[in-house]
Amino acid sequence: MTREPKPLILGRREWVALPDLGLFAIKAKVDTGARTSALHAEAIEVFGPASAPRVRFLIHPLLEKPDVAVWCEAELLGVREVTSSIGERENRYIISTRLSVGDREWPIELGLTNRGGLAHRMLLGRQALQPGMLVDPAQSFLLPKLSSRLYRAHA
Repeated sequence: MTREPKPLILGRREWVALPDLGLFAIKAKVDTGARTSALHAEAIEVFGPASAPRVRFLIHPLLEKPDVAVWCEAELLGVREVTSSIGERENRYIISTRLSVGDREWPIELGLTNRGGLAHRMLLGRQALQPGMLVDPAQSFLLPKLSSRLYRAHA
């Protein structure tokens, strides 16, 4: 008899990492009402050949430390029209990257957008959640805090 893995319970906000992008600690809002995930990005630039486009962008991963800036680069999967929570339609650059939450890692798709003025630099939508994950909307930060000190070590 095989044992089912223990469910991973997430709060409505969690510390996550995007290791392929060099983002070691970022607060994400877990939103099961949102289909797609989004990452606040600035200075977005598409480059490379049309057959294999890439995208470069600037991330300020810590709202409380605006001086921390990380340049990221990823393969561009495409551009998709996404409807925001307030009903506005926007074309977003879509990338794929690894998400690290607790002791688990898996690939997700992310839309790059301007989340300036919002409380979280990242929104984790339901497509990024895996089977066996539960969200407790009454709780926040159920998983260990990730260290922002790693940004200084890679600066």
